[in-house]
Amino acid sequence: MEQTAPVSPPILFESKTVRRYILASYWVVIILALPLWWTTTSIERQSLPTSDVLSRQSKELVFPVHVDIDAGNSKLDSTVLARGVQSYLDGNSDVQRSQLQIYVSTLHSTPGAYQVSLQSAVQDSTAEERQLMFSAHLDGEIQTTTDLAMGLADALATLLAPYTTLRTAHSDRAVTFAPRYRLAFTLLNEDAASENAVLSWDVANSLSKHLSPVLDRLSVLHNFTVESQVQYHAPLAFEPHTLYKGAAVEYGLTQEDLTVFVNSAEWTLSSSVSSDPVLHFVLFVPSSRHSPLRILGTDGIPATSSSFILPQWGGIVLFNPPTINVTRHLPTAALDSVFVTFRHQLTSLLGVPALPAQVHVETRAATSAGITDWQLDALLRRRAIENVGGAQETLQSIVRLVAQIENMPVGQDVKGDVQDALTALDEVYAAVPFSLEVALKHAGRALTLASRAFFNPGMLALLYFPAEHKYAVYTPLFASIAAPLVVAVLREVIAERKAAAENRHTRLKAE
Repeated sequence: MEQTAPVSPPILFESKTVRRYILASYWVVIILALPLWWTTTSIERQSLPTSDVLSRQSKELVFPVHVDIDAGNSKLDSTVLARGVQSYLDGNSDVQRSQLQIYVSTLHSTPGAYQVSLQSAVQDSTAEERQLMFSAHLDGEIQTTTDLAMGLADALATLLAPYTTLRTAHSDRAVTFAPRYRLAFTLLNEDAASENAVLSWDVANSLSKHLSPVLDRLSVLHNFTVESQVQYHAPLAFEPHTLYKGAAVEYGLTQEDLTVFVNSAEWTLSSSVSSDPVLHFVLFVPSSRHSPLRILGTDGIPATSSSFILPQWGGIVLFNPPTINVTRHLPTAALDSVFVTFRHQLTSLLGVPALPAQVHVETRAATSAGITDWQLDALLRRRAIENVGGAQETLQSIVRLVAQIENMPVGQDVKGDVQDALTALDEVYAAVPFSLEVALKHAGRALTLASRAFFNPGMLALLYFPAEHKYAVYTPLFASIAAPLVVAVLREVIAERKAAAENRHTRLKAE
């Protein structure tokens, strides 16, 4: 009798039921993980107040300015003069571009109005605080009402709108607005081993004497941090031009040399670490090998000035020590002219406008900061306009960027900064008629908030990781996982259909 080999039971994992449970468990895990994956990879995209941002685009910041005219003891009619001045100002194209609305009258009831007094007994016009003592004389004779109105209108246009009426090649020297600045004063020796090197200076007293009044005056715009240092080795990166004046030898710096005068590779001018922008003021002492060092004009002839400004960087003064009575220390008296120059350079870099040629500073004001309220108000208006324009442009850039990149994340912090910036802009427009300082404060805050929203790390990240990169990352990862699972499901479906067909075929035969 033939014996058949015993049939071994199937291995557990080869069981159809177990195999399907295993396959189903993978798909259950994937399905349960989908919400977590979706949550962790989804982009938060808050809606921005786009319509409010775009509505600010056509809204212009206009400053109302009131000027009261007093003819004083002159025989001129104040009302006729005021009308003439108003007419000339209304037709002045520079004033029209300055975003000012000037109102000229003879009433003295407007708070904060500028006061203009005609002076028949003086030859020069002077400015002090918010007052202008305007001379009614021209070439020793009292002017007519028409000529006086025209001259006064020109003076007022320059005082109130200096950035359009006095625009020159030096207009771009001024730095961009920042609430804080560091002022770094450096005594820079080209070679301390030289016989004419200066090793110390009385910088503290000079700062207190010449710059403290200016810094106090400008404190409504900026907070200043002052530092000073002495450097003993600061070689030039080029060789100055040699000039022969008979038996004497001098050295000159051309206008091209001035642009590369700062040797950033070897000079260490910043002594502290801070994110605040820095304005440098350098007293450069050339070595005996390059002394005396002069600045050459465009014609190659040494200029009378020994200082120059590097736009938006700082100012430099050349100091050629005397050949006799050489001293290693510079006292306050020797630094007076240097720090007067530093003061002019500082005000120029910060954008303080100059007075008209025919208007002088009152002696009492000149002994302190030398900055009148006319100049300070003009600077406040300019900085407010710049900040408002910068905030509006930044907000519009955010809106355009979010509209162009559909998957760019916009978090609640970005939306909050945009809304707060719009609120600050509204506060600027509300404060303009009452306080320039408050308007500038809100304008600066609007620019800060708009910039913070634009440079938010959550928004910037997608600029370097767009949607196409996501597909490139996820496709190799999920394809290798999904392919075996999909194939296994298809095999089970095919096997199930095949088994069902065989069962039907068996039943049909049995019947």
